[in-house]
Amino acid sequence: MHSPTPQSTLSFRHLIGTSMAAKLIVDIGTQIFNPFLPVIAAGLGISVVELGRLVGLRSAMGIFAPVSGALADRHGYRIVIRAALLLNAAGFLLIGVSSAPWMVALGMILSGLGMGAFVPNLQAFVSSRLAYNLRARGLGMIEYSWALTGIFGLSAVGFLIAATGWRTPFFLLAAGMVVMSFVFGAMPGVQRTRPTPAEPGTARPSWRARMAAVVVIDSNRRSTYATILAGALSYFAAMQVMIAHGAWLADQYGLEAAALGTVAFVLGWFDLTASVSVSLFTDRIGKKRSVLLGIVGSLIGYLLMPILNVGLIAAVLIIGVARGFFEFNIVSHFPLLSEQAPAQRGQVMTLGAAVALVGATVAGFTGPWLLVNYGVAALAWSSAVVVTISLLTVIFLVQERPETS
Repeated sequence: MHSPTPQSTLSFRHLIGTSMAAKLIVDIGTQIFNPFLPVIAAGLGISVVELGRLVGLRSAMGIFAPVSGALADRHGYRIVIRAALLLNAAGFLLIGVSSAPWMVALGMILSGLGMGAFVPNLQAFVSSRLAYNLRARGLGMIEYSWALTGIFGLSAVGFLIAATGWRTPFFLLAAGMVVMSFVFGAMPGVQRTRPTPAEPGTARPSWRARMAAVVVIDSNRRSTYATILAGALSYFAAMQVMIAHGAWLADQYGLEAAALGTVAFVLGWFDLTASVSVSLFTDRIGKKRSVLLGIVGSLIGYLLMPILNVGLIAAVLIIGVARGFFEFNIVSHFPLLSEQAPAQRGQVMTLGAAVALVGATVAGFTGPWLLVNYGVAALAWSSAVVVTISLLTVIFLVQERPETS
């Protein structure tokens, strides 16, 4: 099947605008449990710890992301992106109609499979169309969606939940994901290098060999795996706080759904500042330096969290500072990772997402548990320890490569 020639029929504006719109819908779905964990848990009749575990189950589905990356490298990014959006939609629809924990669990599995495949393949799709010296700009702009989720998405969800109940946002998100799947179907694909056909009589690789190929990187291995590990550690540290901060603020300061939506609005501005900074500065100062700056800033934020947890405004501000620096770190991380092994870009990006989502899975268990049993200090300082390991990994093991493709 002939693939369309890239770039000639897809402008930068169209590429980034469409990607941002789709990712905004997915990001609202990804973050919806963070501020509204106690509200949704109450609606389901379960505890925040139990719902945190179900969110962790969703993240655990990220272990299958490298399979989607291998498929995308072989068959094209768009088909995998579309399938991921439809899986996500099915999961959100099921959660929205759920009346039993097993239905929520199944919905989390489906949405987790879709979420794990969508974001890294979208990043690989965009990276394949942008030169390396423009890649942080493009990927950084797409990550505005993460910030806009807080500024507009989650704040709107808070008011929507207060007016209609917790199920309505899930139905609307599912519908939006289906629409965006059709939008991506109308976009041109990326021209791919066809694999060389096997000689007649040549044995096909075993399933074990195929699965090993999903996680084996052929070039620049140490730096590639170190970049993946550092990103995953930072993601775990941040997700511990993100998944628990709604319960933290609701318990200690009495915030309800609409107020938690307002907090999400405030935090969204920290995210937006970070993403805009990446799109403006990271290509200039270097991807690795930007990652290090983000890690150090988030580390300081985690260390100060228990100290500044003396009032609502101070608590929200320090959460925002840590979250903003994490966002600067992780958005700079994407273009850094995208050029570690360009010939296996889809595989590398999805492998990175898979390992990060394993970290998020663990965070779904540890974050609420640490908060409920040991308080904010244990939550924040454990994240500080983990992000310190990420910092050392980047300093000593990660190399930034110039564009090689």
